[in-house]
Formats: sequence, C-alpha cells, structure tokens
Amino acid sequence: MKPADLLKGLLKVQTSGEAKALVQKFEHANPGTKWVPVGGRENNRGTIEVSANPGRALVERVTNAIDAVLDAEHIRHGGKPACKSPREAGQSWLNVPSDGLSAMTTTERRQLATKSVHVRLAPGDDKAHCRVEVTDFGTGLTAAEMPKTILSLNESNKVQKPHLAGTYGQGGSATFASSELSLIASRKHGSNSIAFTVVRFEPPPPNAIKGGSYVYLTVGSVVPEADGVQDLLKPGTTCLHFGYDLTKLTSPLGPNSVYGLLQEVMFDPVLPLWFDNEVHDYRRVIKGSRNALNGAVDEGDDDEGEEQKLAHSMPMFYVSLGEYGRAGIEYWLLNRPKKDKKRPTAGYVDPQKPIVLTLNGQNQHEMTLRVIKKDAELPFLAQRLICHIDCNNLTTLALRSLFTSGREEARRGAVLALLENELVQALKSDDELARLNAEARDQKDRAEDEQATNVMRKEVAKLLQIQGFEVEDAGAVTSTGGDQPPRPPRPPRPPRPKPVPIPPAEPPTYIKIVWPEGEPIPMYAEQRRYVRVETDANSTHHDPKDPAKSHINVVVNGPGLLAQGTTPLAGGRMRVVVTCAADATVGNAGMVQVELRVPGRSTLSDSRPLVIENAPKAKPSKQKLVMPPFDVRPVHPDDDLWNDLGWPDNHATVASEATSEGGLLTVYYSTVFPRYAEYLKKLTARSESLGASYDARYRIWLAVHSLILDKERQGESSPTAEQQPPDDEQASALERAERCRVATMAAMFAAAEVEKEQQHAPEDADD
Repeated sequence: MKPADLLKGLLKVQTSGEAKALVQKFEHANPGTKWVPVGGRENNRGTIEVSANPGRALVERVTNAIDAVLDAEHIRHGGKPACKSPREAGQSWLNVPSDGLSAMTTTERRQLATKSVHVRLAPGDDKAHCRVEVTDFGTGLTAAEMPKTILSLNESNKVQKPHLAGTYGQGGSATFASSELSLIASRKHGSNSIAFTVVRFEPPPPNAIKGGSYVYLTVGSVVPEADGVQDLLKPGTTCLHFGYDLTKLTSPLGPNSVYGLLQEVMFDPVLPLWFDNEVHDYRRVIKGSRNALNGAVDEGDDDEGEEQKLAHSMPMFYVSLGEYGRAGIEYWLLNRPKKDKKRPTAGYVDPQKPIVLTLNGQNQHEMTLRVIKKDAELPFLAQRLICHIDCNNLTTLALRSLFTSGREEARRGAVLALLENELVQALKSDDELARLNAEARDQKDRAEDEQATNVMRKEVAKLLQIQGFEVEDAGAVTSTGGDQPPRPPRPPRPPRPKPVPIPPAEPPTYIKIVWPEGEPIPMYAEQRRYVRVETDANSTHHDPKDPAKSHINVVVNGPGLLAQGTTPLAGGRMRVVVTCAADATVGNAGMVQVELRVPGRSTLSDSRPLVIENAPKAKPSKQKLVMPPFDVRPVHPDDDLWNDLGWPDNHATVASEATSEGGLLTVYYSTVFPRYAEYLKKLTARSESLGASYDARYRIWLAVHSLILDKERQGESSPTAEQQPPDDEQASALERAERCRVATMAAMFAAAEVEKEQQHAPEDADD
C-alpha cells in the first residue's frame, strides 16, 4: 500500500473506523512508519487541549485557513502595499471594501468565498460526530515545511507577519482533541506532489497514571508524499477531521448549528467562507453576523429571515481610551419579533450574551444581558439589542491585558471594565434607545387607582419596618400625617416623541450643543459624558473614524478635560464624548466647542462652559431604605412584555422580575406562576372581591422583596480587578430561583391574610 493509496482512501471514506482501518493497513504494509509527537514534544496535551469547546476549536482552524489565503496574496503581491492587519490585507489584495463584506454584492461575496476557504460538513460516525473538512486555497506546504508549520506548536511563524491573525501558533491544533483521526494534506503551488499525514491521540501505557500525546504519521521519519495524484487537491491545504465532536451543533441552522456557530464567532470575517453542508443538503456563504446585521443578504438567507429590518442602529464610531488606544462601538436593535419567535437575536449572537468583542473580526469575548438590562437601564430592549466592540485599535498593552491565547474569553480587569463602562455610557446617552425602551414598557401600562396605590405603599412601608429597615419614603405617594390628604401620585411619564430628522441644508447654516445657553455642563473626576450636538449639516460632513476627513471639529480645553471621540452624524444629531481626569480639581473650569468648517464658507460654531464638581454622594447606609417610587404590574405569556423580559416558556420557573429605570422600581409578576394562579382561581371563584384582595396582598409581598433586593444590590461594592466578579448567568438564575421561592411563600401568606380578613368581615361584606 503506497502513500498515494492511503491518501486516496482517506479522502473517500466517511467514518473514523474506516479511516483508522486504512491507516492500520498502511502501517502493516510499510514497516518504516513512525508516529512523531505534534510540535516535537510528548507533553503536548496541555497545548492541544487548551480549548474546551469543539466549535471554537473549529473556528481557529478556519482562521488559520484565512491566514493561509492572505499569506498567498502577500507573496503574489510581493508584500506591496505593506499591510498592518488582516483587514488591510483583504482590502488591498482581495478588493474587500473598507466597510466590510456587507458592502459587496451577493455575487462578489460568493465568488470570493469559493476561491478562498471552504468548510464542508459531511456524514460521519453518527449525527453528533461528523466528518468536517476545512480547505484553503493558499500557498500550500511541502512535506519538509509541515512539521514546522501546521504540525508545530507555539512556533513564531506568524509573529512577524502583521497581515495574519494568528499569533500563538497553536489555535488550529485544538481540533485534534475533538477528532478521532485527522488528515492534513497540502499541495504547494507549482508542485505535483501532495504532502500529507494523519494525527491521532496515542494513549499512555496501560499502567501509567497519566500521559498520552498527539502524534502524526511519518515514513522514514518524514511526512509522506503522494505523487501523480495532483488532481485530488488544488494548491492549498485540506484539514479533514473524522468523527468530529459536534454534539451541541447538530441542528441544520440557528444557534445550535455549525452554520450558526461560524456566523456568530466569525462575527466580522476578513474574507467570506463557502460552507457546504452535505448532512443537511445546503450550501451558503458565511459572511458573519455583523455583515448580516448591516444588510448583507446571500442565497438562502431568506429561509431564516436574515433580512431583518432594524428598529434602530448606530454605525461604528470610535472613542479614545487614553493609553489603551481606541475602541469602536456600534449596535443594532431588531424589530419586535412575532409571538412564536422569542429570541430574535439568536440568529446572530448568543441571546444571553449579545455584546461581542472582536479582534480581526473574530469573536473573542461576550458580555451578558446584565450590561443592557441593569447597567444601561434598557430592560425592555435587552432581548433585541446586539452590541459590537471592535478592539483592533487597542494598544498592545490593552490587548495583552484583555485577551487570552485561547481566544474564548477575556480577562477580567481594568481594560474590560473600561470597555463595558464606555458601552453603557453610549447606550444610556442614546435618546432613541431610551424612547424605544419606554415605548416597549408602556405598551401595557395600566392606570392604578390612586387610593389603592397609596394603600400599597403604606403596607409595604409597614412590612419593611417590621424587617428592621428605617424607611424613608421618597416616592410621590406618601402620608403627610394628621388629617391632611396624601400627596397625589406622580403623573405618568409622557411618552418620548420620536426625534424628527433635521432637514439637511447645503451649505449648512448652524451647529449647536444641546444644553441650556450659558449654563455650565457639570463634570466630575473619572466621568465620561456624552454631549449632544445638533446641526443641519449632511452626514457626509462628519467622519467619526477619521477626524482628518471630517468638517466637524471638537475642541475641549481646561485642566483634566479631554475630547475622546464622537458618534456618527445621523438625522442632524451626534454625540461628543468628553472625559474628566481622575485627578481633576473641583472648581476648575473649561470649555467644549464644536466647529463646522465647510471649505469656502465661514466657520460655524457653538460652545458651552464645563465645570468640575464633586462626584455624586455615596448611597445611604445599608439598613436605611429610602423607598423609591415603585409599581407592580402583571405580565401574561401573551403579552409582548413576556418576550421583552426574556421569560421562559416554563411558567413554573419564573415568578417576577424587577427593573429600575429613572428612579422608578417596577416589579413585573407572572399571572401564570402556578402557586399564585392556583390561589387566585380558588378565591376568585368564591367572589371577585376576594380574588382582587388576594392579588393586592400578593403584589405587596413581591414589592417588599424587590425593594429589599434592590437595596442589597445598591449596598454591594464593585469587585476589584483582583477579585473574580460573580457570573452574570449564574447570578440571574439564582435570583430567578429565589423569586420563585419567595413568590410561593407570598402566595401562601396573601391567601392566609385574605382568609383571615374574610373571617372577621361582616357577613354582608360582598353585597
């Protein structure tokens, strides 16, 4: 059995059992075969098994394939022009637009994908263990080059090549840990020989406690070559993995599929990929979720509704992070989905982690819903909002502090906290997001009876005092003492009007800062403020990515005060980021000025004074509870709010949730939580008033619990960089479980209280 026979056979068979049988037959026919440790070291398990996620490991293999294509273009163009990143390389050598793959036509994306990188999913051992093939049409490798490149570990092949994404020289090897057997075959440009080998895990000896290593096949201590079979492979490299573990990716489409994984993790790829799914019989271009969100549509996308209209979006803008460089921020808000689609973001990102941090277009870390729901105070948009933080312009110091070699999660520390805070400030300062959040919240707003609301507040205050809290009522519904009537409740907040785009004028006639004339804008140490600006200039007058090309200039002066970036100009509105240094002196003043300079015209400008003040006072002591305005509202599974809050279909697993927005604490409770619904049905059957009384008592108990939880959360100090912060998903699950337990008790207490009141009520109370 010759090397060519083994290669032909491996390219044809489907299962790992068939592939292993071929290799064993080859070994018997060729006594000179020898298995050599991958990377030249026997203790290679730690490096190869660095990724616990087979899907992420597959993405690393795809990233290596893209690098191979870019390296081939680097050679073909003689390294001209010199490209400092994979993105620049794609633009310079393969004509990818600067705005990304979304700026290409469907035909252009498909043509580039088919000649760059192919990913093929074929039937294998079973549904969860398929044959996965990744092929690039790059330079290819010789038998002599393979041990120091694709079969190496931690080599420095790519360190001096800024046009490539790879750095650590180990990413693609993680696929060996998820495969029963792997074939690596490569044909160098201009060669008729195909160098190839197979990689497998060699377990430790029977009596060994630990050990084992990943090894590859050689003949006469060199990688075998097959001659006269050049028709089997085009120039480039093929990595074929038998029995690849796709246990969590067995669906044809969506988040639990290989297609969905590639779209999500290759969030904004430098090059498009061609995906051939023989298991589910379809073929598609992989362009990344970012490009789909930006309007790119390819053949087959309509099946998933990827041509999703957006309720709102913010194009990429950059903010300065000082010594850490610049961060790009953009976000998209999807329209409210149909009733049967509860997770509209699932086609693009992990619905529980919709904030994506990327480097060279690859998803490196995700932030959870908590950032949107709690920190940005947009709880009703959290299930529809997708955010992207581009880290390509961070400094080497920042990247080293932020990302790990595994590229699966970021390090918790100062840089990650800074990025999170910057995103929160951007979201909170977006008036349209605030309006849409209020619109979603108020769609099912109900008017509470003034007297009933006041009674509830009194009852809640009593129960809190019983728990040992010193209650100070800051709400609008309070008892003033004596015979005076209670103050009326705060009037309902009027809906925010949708901002009307400012008609552009050419040439522009004005630019202004949206802040009262003559009043200083307050700043405090370490604050980042987004200052609103309006103008009748067309959006083409401002380029937030490149200030040198922009006609709008921002000047901030004053000790400790800096301009750190702007958002895009859209509809005549933009925002300017102003920061205050940590060591800023209270009382110092400065100025923020915006200038609009149109060639051949007089400069238009506006300015406002800045003044440094003391930071907001710390929150009161833990046991003194200032009772804020609050509301308790029912939510039914048929309500849009049920989906907006991200509540599950299993009614027994969710009882309530509280949101805090603009000083108002709102408690939402499920009308179908089993224990509550059971008591309500029984008591209402006896009389409508009994059911209403029970519901009121139940809401009081939920309000007490939510106020205590809110107070405890306010008293918690933020974790330091050295401390491990709580896992958001775990904390959310624990809180939901606690709320279910409390709701069960609240239902029991409320029913008991109503029964007791009924026993002492006059016999004709219901008449």
